[in-house]
This record gives sequence, structure tokens and C-alpha cells, in this order.
Amino acid sequence: MLSSPLADAPAIREPRHVPVAHVTRGGVVEGVHYGSVVVLDGDGRVRFRLGDIEAACYPRSALKPVQAVAMVRAGLPLDGDLLSLAMGSHSGEERHLAGTRRILALAGLTEDDLRNVPDLPYGQAVRDAWVREGRPPSRLAQNCSGKHAAMLYLCTLNGWPPETYLDPAHPIQTAIAEVVEELTGQRIAHVTVDGCGTPLFAVSLHGLARAAARIAAAAPGTPEFRVAEALRGHPEMASGAGRDVAALMRAVPGLLAKDGFEGVQIAALPDGRAVAVKIADGANRARVPVATAALALAGVDPRLLAGFGGEPATGGDRSVGGVRPVAALDPSALLAPA
Repeated sequence: MLSSPLADAPAIREPRHVPVAHVTRGGVVEGVHYGSVVVLDGDGRVRFRLGDIEAACYPRSALKPVQAVAMVRAGLPLDGDLLSLAMGSHSGEERHLAGTRRILALAGLTEDDLRNVPDLPYGQAVRDAWVREGRPPSRLAQNCSGKHAAMLYLCTLNGWPPETYLDPAHPIQTAIAEVVEELTGQRIAHVTVDGCGTPLFAVSLHGLARAAARIAAAAPGTPEFRVAEALRGHPEMASGAGRDVAALMRAVPGLLAKDGFEGVQIAALPDGRAVAVKIADGANRARVPVATAALALAGVDPRLLAGFGGEPATGGDRSVGGVRPVAALDPSALLAPA
């Protein structure tokens, strides 16, 4: 456990986001994405900041590695692909459905015991095939089903009531809240409900980066290390085929990365360097190039990040622009100490 006292909860306010990416067409800025970015050195100090990294924000699914640490500490025995799935925002591929069924079978439960929201698969190709086959929304296909199955499994192992596992006062959720505060280093600012039905905790972007760093740099034998190894070793189980967050982990050795709805991204290295990004309008098209620019500022070889420059803006059948991080995110820019 961390010995340093917790900081106060971040302020709940309108975030003071700033431009982080431009959408260009023909050399002219056609659109602007606002957001905030923080880059931490291996010792936890802020190396770079842009925007408002101290306001309360919702990490959404970028918090799932922290939730997984809490579950492992509480006795969840999963490892490898199934532990990665337990922190996944999966595409609904057959491997994800089968993995969720495996976790439920370990608990002696079925899909009917899940309390997440029925949905179509998140992955576009999988969703299209699902619709063509006339299959209805299901709890198994919903992108958080692996996490929910893991929560149910942990309930059966610890003798906790599975019917109420989504209640913020349930033992599994209070355990998660404690680990959120420990790893972020700050009190939780607010608790609400995430899209899948689980409690969602508001922390700062700075705190989220700290949590990512502590998981990625954890010592072997710790729950944090187990979580990091599972995600790094099986990135597609936490996402899916063709997903950018999995491709990023494959491209950068040792990288731990997790995305979240509404434009959130964390990424951290085994030496403790970490980044966290929030895109104000939730746009994925800005999340990826801004996150990779932040990783370059953290010292990742830009050649490893060359394939993550963002989608192009097309004119007819050719590229005439695209999404580009602002100049302040250029690694060659002079960075004043934070």
C-alpha cells in the first residue's frame, strides 16, 4: 500500500481545455479539437502539461486496469487472456464472447446473471454481421461483459451477494473505490454510473496518469504486475482486431494502454513514464494522434509511433489534410518545466 497521504479530491468545474489538435484541409485549419494532456516522467513528476489536468473528469473505460487491480487484490484468480478481458472494452468477437462464458462458467453462472446493459457488439464489422444475422442486443455482446463476469466470479469466491454487485455500497465496489484513491493518489471527487451500469469515479487526468504509471511499473508478484502483464500480453482481448489501442501496445515494447469513451486515453511504460489524454468533444479521431504525440514527448521513439498519425482528410480520391496535434505537442518544441 502507498504510504503518502491522499490529496484532496479534484475540483468539479468546467474544465479549462485548450486546443490540442487541428483538422486541416488544403493547409487551412478547418476544425479544432480541445482537450488536456499530461506527461509524467519515470519519477512521477509532470514533464509536460496542456490544458486542465487537475479538474475532475470521468476516466470511463480507461479506469478498467485500476478496477482489475482491485479485483485481483480481492482474490480474483484470473490471469492472461481472461484477466485482460476482465478489463476490456471488447469488440464482441467470438473470442470475447467465449472468454466471458468461460469466466461465468468458473462462477457457476450464465449470461442471465450479468447486470450490464444489453447491446450490439462494439466492433463495427462484428456489429454489421450481427445485424445481418438478425441477432438482438445481448449482455454478452456488450463491450464490458468481461468485466461484469469477473465481478460476478469474485462475488461467488468471496461470498458476496451477486445480485447487487453494481451497488456502490457493495463490497466489490467499495474495494475498487479504495484502490482508485490509492493509485491515483487523491480522493474521488464524485461517483455516478458508467454506461454499462457499474459505478464510475471522477478523478483528475493527473491522477489517472499516476495510476497508469503505478500499474505499468509495478514489481513482479504484485497484483498490479499481473494486471499489466495480462493487458500487455493479450491486448486484443481487451479491445479487438484492428483496434488502435491494441496496435499501439504491439508497436511499443512494454507499453500498457487503455482507451475510454469520450476521448480518454492512458498509456504507460515499465519505467513509470506515463501519459493521459482527454479530448473535450470525445472524438476518437483526435485521441489517437494526441496520445501518440504525448508518448513521443515522454521519450518513445517516434519511429515506433509512425503508423498512428491520425486519419486523413480526403478530397476526392486523395489526402488533402488530416488531424494534427498542435505545435505545443511537437517533441522538438522547447518544453518549459511544469
